Amino acid sequence: MDNNLRFDDAPDQLFGLPMPMVQVFGLKGEAIGNDRAQVRMPRNVAHSNSRGDVHGGALAVLMDCALASAARSPAPTQFGVITVDMTLHFVAPCDGDVIATTHCERRGRSLCFVRGEARSEQGELLALATGTFKLVERKNAAE
Repeated sequence: MDNNLRFDDAPDQLFGLPMPMVQVFGLKGEAIGNDRAQVRMPRNVAHSNSRGDVHGGALAVLMDCALASAARSPAPTQFGVITVDMTLHFVAPCDGDVIATTHCERRGRSLCFVRGEARSEQGELLALATGTFKLVERKNAAE
């Protein structure tokens, strides 16, 4: 992703916005810009299912945050988002870090349509997701 904005996020921030859940799941924003975002979720045994794989709920958190980041990528600290709809298809299990890569396909007057995928560090496809997001301007937006 070229022309990405850079953030030196605190553990409870994702691309410049405070989000305590980001710290709980250890999410790290790796790249944002040009209607795209990439977010990593490091392996954490506390987020495992009974087989020791990454729990589907943890993948859902990752994908919701990554899809929403692509929706707000043109002005990451100016807007928050409301998830209107998200569909997630689980493709394969994983027991390591997960990297979500997302792209905003279309921006309407009030809604953004985003798609993305989650892959293992080895590049194996783990999940596919689509979502609809409403941008909400933040009152205390930093410019």
